[in-house]
Amino acid sequence: MAHQRTPEELSVTELEQLLRRKKQAQRLARLRAEGRVVDVAGRPAPITHVPTAPPPDESATHRPPTRRRRIANFLLLLVEVTAVLGLVLVLFSLWQTNRALNVELAQAQRAQSQSVALPTPTATPVIDVVVLPGGHQPPVNGRAPQPGEAGEIPAHLLPAINAYAPPPIPTPGPEQARRIQIPAINVDHPIVQGDSWEQLKKGVGQFTGSAPPGASSNLVLSAHNDIYGEIFRDLDKLRPGDEIVVSTARRSYTYVVNEAQIVAPTDVWVLAPTDYGRVTLISCYPYRINTKRIVVFADLVSETRSY
Repeated sequence: MAHQRTPEELSVTELEQLLRRKKQAQRLARLRAEGRVVDVAGRPAPITHVPTAPPPDESATHRPPTRRRRIANFLLLLVEVTAVLGLVLVLFSLWQTNRALNVELAQAQRAQSQSVALPTPTATPVIDVVVLPGGHQPPVNGRAPQPGEAGEIPAHLLPAINAYAPPPIPTPGPEQARRIQIPAINVDHPIVQGDSWEQLKKGVGQFTGSAPPGASSNLVLSAHNDIYGEIFRDLDKLRPGDEIVVSTARRSYTYVVNEAQIVAPTDVWVLAPTDYGRVTLISCYPYRINTKRIVVFADLVSETRSY
């Protein structure tokens, strides 16, 4: 009987082989216990792979749309095209309205430039209104502009507004304001006396009773922001230091912007006289909404003779 060697008598290589065979035997026993190995003719059966699901039918994902789906797609396209055409028609109507108003403005300005200068008018009351000039309904959705306030006016002021009759237009004279230039926003337009609905069609209107250009008081001028040339559309772009030149038949007066405010239509305090030379510019605000007024204040700094 062969002598059985002890572990101390085995070489390192023999010990490694013995340990490897022992691990293989343990792994095989564990697989048998789990039912994953079946002996066939004394040999272990190979482990089979789990069958996978059949690939999806790609033809099902590329089926042509049904008749109902095609009809729904066509109706959606028809709605989109109709909406685009409606928007184009609204924009075209607005463009035509503005074009007609600008033509009317040009005709009124030509008629104003042909008027004959007469003696200087007498003074009229300064503040006798309850709302600031220039109010009107904005020309939206193809609707023509209408005089009147777009925002809410307190009920207790409505009788005074309805009963108000503008004072007569002053007789033209050589010291009246005739032209306004604002280089910062490309404004160069005639000035007419009065700020009623009809007067503001012709250009920038001077509030009746406010000071003449160059006087040590308040010269008040107003114009529309979204109709009749949109003369004062960009008042909100003026900054302190920008110049405003107001001319008469004999002189030009330069004012420098110092402040701009957004006020309610009833804030008539901006029309009040001052004890120094000032020009106050007024227009509706915001653009095509007109529920407020934008007011720009500028102080007199110089005078230049026109002849």
